[in-house]
Amino acid sequence: MVTRSTFRFYKAVVAMFVTASSLCFSQSKKDTIETEILKVDVYKKSSKEILPAQTLSGEQLERLNSHSVADALRYFSGVQIKDYGGIGGLKTINIRSMGSQHVGVFYDGIQLGNAQNGLVDLGRFSLDDIEEISLYNGQKSEIFQPAKDFGSSGSIYLQPKTPQFKFNKKTNLVLRLKNSSIDLFNPSFRLEQKISDKVSASFSSEFLQSDGIYKFRYRKKYPDGETAYDTIAKRFDSDIRAKRFETSLHGSLDKGSWHVRGYGYISNRGIPGAIVNNRFGARGQRMMDENYFVQANLVKKIFPKIETQFKAKFAYDYTKFVDTLETQAAFPVVNTYIQKEVYLSSSNLYSITPNWDFSVNVDFQYNHLDADLVNFSYPSRYTSLAAFATTYQWKKLKFLGSVLGTFINETVEKNSKSPDKTEWTPAAFLSYQPFDSKELTLRAFYKNSFRMPTFNDLYYTVIGNSLLKPEFTNQYDVGFTYQKFFQNQIFQSFYIKVDCYFNKVKDKIIAAPNGSMFRWTMLNLGEVEIIGTDVNFQADLNLGQVKLKPLLTYTYQSSRDFSDRNESYFGDQIPYTPWHSGTFTLMSDYKDWSFNYSFIYVGERYDVNQDNIAYNYIQPWYTHDLSIQKKFKMNNHQFKATLEMNNIFNQFYEVVLSYPMPGRNFKLILSFTL
Repeated sequence: MVTRSTFRFYKAVVAMFVTASSLCFSQSKKDTIETEILKVDVYKKSSKEILPAQTLSGEQLERLNSHSVADALRYFSGVQIKDYGGIGGLKTINIRSMGSQHVGVFYDGIQLGNAQNGLVDLGRFSLDDIEEISLYNGQKSEIFQPAKDFGSSGSIYLQPKTPQFKFNKKTNLVLRLKNSSIDLFNPSFRLEQKISDKVSASFSSEFLQSDGIYKFRYRKKYPDGETAYDTIAKRFDSDIRAKRFETSLHGSLDKGSWHVRGYGYISNRGIPGAIVNNRFGARGQRMMDENYFVQANLVKKIFPKIETQFKAKFAYDYTKFVDTLETQAAFPVVNTYIQKEVYLSSSNLYSITPNWDFSVNVDFQYNHLDADLVNFSYPSRYTSLAAFATTYQWKKLKFLGSVLGTFINETVEKNSKSPDKTEWTPAAFLSYQPFDSKELTLRAFYKNSFRMPTFNDLYYTVIGNSLLKPEFTNQYDVGFTYQKFFQNQIFQSFYIKVDCYFNKVKDKIIAAPNGSMFRWTMLNLGEVEIIGTDVNFQADLNLGQVKLKPLLTYTYQSSRDFSDRNESYFGDQIPYTPWHSGTFTLMSDYKDWSFNYSFIYVGERYDVNQDNIAYNYIQPWYTHDLSIQKKFKMNNHQFKATLEMNNIFNQFYEVVLSYPMPGRNFKLILSFTL
């Protein structure tokens, strides 16, 4: 029996091949096949870089059994992903246990903002248009960048693909289709056009639809080991229907470059509810999003020693929350929120000597939030930032120092407003290569940063507190990297990166009940101390025609809550932070075949009830994923077919308690490049 989703899948495949074939035969026979080389970078290194980044780029992103950016970030050390289940569930990242609001997410060099709650949903960013993902602890070790780049405790940089034309081609087109056993229908395309020798353009679009239905195991044991319940059920409230479109223009100048990018994302999705008290049906909660932004960047060297950079952005975000179950009650829940953001940046670099640079970077940002809540404040935030930074290299020693000034003023139409704030936060980075071979690099850094309370923290009806202080973090890090290349034909190279760190979060913002579970208040109470170790290892092996790349990451974290000595959880591990976690990935290539195996492990944790007792204990979880890819040559063009099997042992697990994840599932990806 052919199901509706299967018929839709076959229909889409036929349509894609008809389109691809017509385009193939219209191409010149002189076109040449481009040879693809597997590019895997776990770290990123440049001549002036002090801190290496964890980086995934190129074809590796296509082979990690990952659908979104959040899925790919699981393979980095020192991160915790909060995933509320399914394709449409919210996905956020936490770096080194400092909180998701301390993570800056940058898309094409400009930060993605959310003044409402400080969170960026990484699930809405597909990997189809991403060339590289980089993660920096502290900050990127560059000084020619916007002032905002100096402000985060940890940063993620998403670099979209830039048009590249080889062998005198003027047009590149990629057609892609994904279909999975969770009723996924996900066609996309990317078109790149060379307009002139100095100007090129790209346009991409994607459609995503899934009913989100998957099986999960619902079980729990009492502290004495007796089974409380154990059953198999289905997830019904994780459906999604989304459209993404993106366009860009790129140009080169005399000693400079520019580009403009437009982005749009429209979605209608169910909000997965917590599976508690044997309640398995859909909750009737839905969220409709419309996210748009336009941004531009200009870089130019105006004098032999002076380089300048300008960035600008306008963003508009619309969110509508509907609770269909509550509409039958006396007070239905239908809320809408509209955010607007304007961002301007100017960065200026002066090279004093070949080994000494100095930069001045100034930003301005405006945020406004509208909502249809009763007695809402309608806040506007004006943020000015000024960063002064310098780098200096003396023989084998490299140094980077920076200080960031943040000046914030807010206005509200109703209620009291937050006081104006001025903060100065310094940072210092150091690296040293003790040997002439440059194989070993020692490094250390200190960084002080803070995050402003969000509009929800300050002004949300009932729970807001306009007198909240910012959260401050102090980060200390020491580590080393060692890279060795060999003449051996089998074992060609290996790379190891180790970091030990201590972080302290002060004036942590928490929500506490105020009279009932329906009324909460925001307070500055928290103090968290984090001690951890990150380990990254990569090797390259060549066994004749078989190429192997093993990748290994490991993280140890002790993240303890020292907020209140009178509380029972004083000194306990903070919720959802495992002591041990890690990943192992093995990538192999043989002629036109590629094979990938990945393993993810997250150790024991405790839930949001904070006390580290048996009742709040969450068992470790782990998944095994496999994928196999075959490349075909069709009329001087490339066709790729990829089959993925995720969670091959069908483990039922939860990243967030009571939000079950999918069991074993399959995905087929077809890609045609013109």
